[in-house]
Formats: sequence, structure tokens, C-alpha cells
Amino acid sequence: MKNRSGRRARKKRRKKRGEAVHVTLSREESFVDLRRWLKQKGFSSKCLIPASFTDTGRGLMAAQPIKANELVISLPERCLLTTSSVLKSYMGEYIKRWKPPVSPLTALCSFLISERYFGDIAEWSPYIKVLPKSYTCPVYFSNDIMDLLPLDVRIKAVSQKEQLEELYSSSLPFFLSLQPIFTEPVEGVFTQDAVRWAWCSVNTRTVYMEHAQSDFLSREKNVFALAPYLDLLNHCPDVQVHAGFSELSRCYEIRSVHGCKKFQQAFICYGPHDNQRLLLEYGFVAPGNPHSVVYIDLGTLKLCFNEVDRQLQQKLLFLKDNDFLRNLTFGVDGPSWRLMTALRLLSLKPEQYSCWKSILLGAPVSQDREDWCIHKAQMLCQHLCDDNSNSLLRIAQLKGGVEGARLEQLCVVETLRLEERAVLERSEQVLRNLLPQPSPWQPNSIENMEH
Repeated sequence: MKNRSGRRARKKRRKKRGEAVHVTLSREESFVDLRRWLKQKGFSSKCLIPASFTDTGRGLMAAQPIKANELVISLPERCLLTTSSVLKSYMGEYIKRWKPPVSPLTALCSFLISERYFGDIAEWSPYIKVLPKSYTCPVYFSNDIMDLLPLDVRIKAVSQKEQLEELYSSSLPFFLSLQPIFTEPVEGVFTQDAVRWAWCSVNTRTVYMEHAQSDFLSREKNVFALAPYLDLLNHCPDVQVHAGFSELSRCYEIRSVHGCKKFQQAFICYGPHDNQRLLLEYGFVAPGNPHSVVYIDLGTLKLCFNEVDRQLQQKLLFLKDNDFLRNLTFGVDGPSWRLMTALRLLSLKPEQYSCWKSILLGAPVSQDREDWCIHKAQMLCQHLCDDNSNSLLRIAQLKGGVEGARLEQLCVVETLRLEERAVLERSEQVLRNLLPQPSPWQPNSIENMEH
């Protein structure tokens, strides 16, 4: 009988069951160089090895069982790329004499760009070589892909692009001052594309680490630390870890709360982030994310406005003053408390004016007003579902015949929209269950409810 327990057979069975299949990367030249370079700096890891997974891409696999509360990784301070590293480098003297002082972010971005330019002779070359060549963050998106995003995240993504452009233009004089370091014109080194790459590298891969304020940097908070090898750990919202820099060991340490089985991917949790925030900050979406929500912008909320309501402007001002016109969402458990509270206030009749303040404190509304709110929430949910379906259709059309970075960007937006659709479908079901079912001989009058 043929032996079906080989590695290839196991991979085929896992793939058929929908499980993630991995391919080890530990023998790839770039990772061999990285591990050798880190070993010279005092770090080695027999517990975790680099691998490529079908569901998350590059990550770290447990080469042996990791027990609960066991130290997963301990990266020495000298392996961390911080502003202190930059100030001690060849770039330090230029930063120290530049006035006004550059920001910690600009210092790190400048150093990354410079090290990438110098290639093999750069000190941090083994780390630079394993960094992504580009990212799936929205700052890389073309306008047509940007238009496929939900409006709330699109507005934030446009703001990010503007911030990045401002960083480039404001830092350009400093970049020009670095000309003595390079043999070619500095304008060709510190391009907008290079700054975008460096900005994404810092924004997506740094770990939080507080640093003492430097006299040579601006007063902006300095909490950046690039952590080679450790930054290969991918995010999973269900995983619990203890992470931070240890003053005792002078290492950045990650300790697993529940452990990890051998040959499984080891994860960390970046925080209780919804998928929109994960896309904006890290360039990926977490399928099945329990923190995932769908946001309702003010333009969509206007579908619930009754323009003949003489108190409408007062209600909107009251909601705005009490910060109830933002962070209105649908989640897997249905419409959020904030959304329903805003709708309850919008539903009030003129004679219920005295209830306004108590509504924000969770006071109940009359049954007819509560039914009105549920109906309006259903209408909002359906509107978002329609927008979602239209975007998914356009994404499917754009994916035809494209490849490379553009295809990756379309796929991450598609995943966001699919996760959004799942949330909206769950909310629709919750809302249906909230409404009393009409008797067969009684028409459903909710659809006709107005002020």
C-alpha cells in the first residue's frame, strides 16, 4: 500500500481542508544572511524559522512547540534600528547640525533610503534586503483603486497621502543637505517613491518603544523601533502575547500567552483594530476579524433625515456637540449603541423635546420610535450593502488581466469588501430579529413611519 504520510501528501490534504500550507524560507540566501548578521549582533532563534504561508505570506513558523507563557523571541537592543542608531551613524552629524531639527520619523526614513541606496556595503543591508519592495498600503493605490474603498477609509487614505506629500516637501531641504554622502545627485536618491517606501516600512513594521528625548530631533513623540526578524511575525486578532522592551535584559521580548504548536505559524496581536485601521496602517486585512465594523459617514446618515423636521438642525447640532456624528457602525452583533442612540434622537417628535439629554444616557424611547429607528437602521444597512456589491463587481472587472502590485492592491481591497459584506449580512439578520413580525392579516406599517 502506498505511503500517504509524506510531506507532499500532508500539504495536499491540508490545502484541501482549507488549512494554510507553508514553505520554509530558512535556506533562502537573504534569510541566511539576515540570521548570520543578527547572530553577530547577539541574536539567534531556534524556536522560530521564516516561512511562506498560503494565507498570510511571509511569517515565522514554530520549529518546536512553544509552551504557554514561554519567551518566543528576545531581540537584543543592538539589533533594533532606532533614531539612536541613526544618530550614531554617518548620517548623525548631518542631523545634529540641521535646524530646525528633523522629526524622528524623517530621521529613520532618511537612513532607510540611504542604506538601500548603498546596497551590499551598507551596515543594515541584510535587513534592508528582506524588507518588501513595495506595500499594499493605500498610499500606493491609484485613484481608481482608491475609489473602491468605503468612503470613511477613503477619506482617511487621502489624508494619509497628503501627509506623506507634506513630509516629502518639508523634508526636501534636509535631503539636499545630505549631498556630500552621495556620489550622484541627491534628488535621484530621495525621490517621492523612495520616501513612500521608507514611510511604509517604518509605519508597518516598527514596534512601540519609548525613547528619551533627543536634543537633535524635533519634539514629536519618538516611539519607533524597527525590529529585524521579529517584524516577520504576522497579526492575528485572537492571539494574546506580552510584548515590550525589557530594561533588565536590554532586549525587546515577546512572550506567548497560550503557546503554539510545532510547525504552526506563530502570531502576535497588533491590537484590537478593525480591518479599516489594519489596511490603513499595515496594508492588510484580517479575515474573520472579531473587531471588524462597517462605518457610516454623515452623507449616508442623511438618508435618515426628515427635511421637514423643524428641529433637525438642532438635533444635528446636539449630536455634534456630544460627539455622536462619528464612529457610527454596524458590527457582527448589529448596529452599534452609538448608531442607535443617534437614530433615537433623530426620531423624536416635537413634543418629546425634553427627552434629548436622557436619550444620550440610554433612556428608552416609545415603541413606535424604536421601530422607526430599527427601520432606518435597516435602510442604512441596505444602502451599504448595495455600495458593497457595486464595489465588488468593479473589483472583479478590474482584476481581469492585471498582475503584480496592482493585483495585490485589488485583492486586499476585495478582502476588505468581502469582510464588510459578512458584517452587514450579520447586522441585517440582527435587525430582522428585532422587529416584531406582522400578523398575516395586518400590513407592515413600519415602512410608512415618519415624524
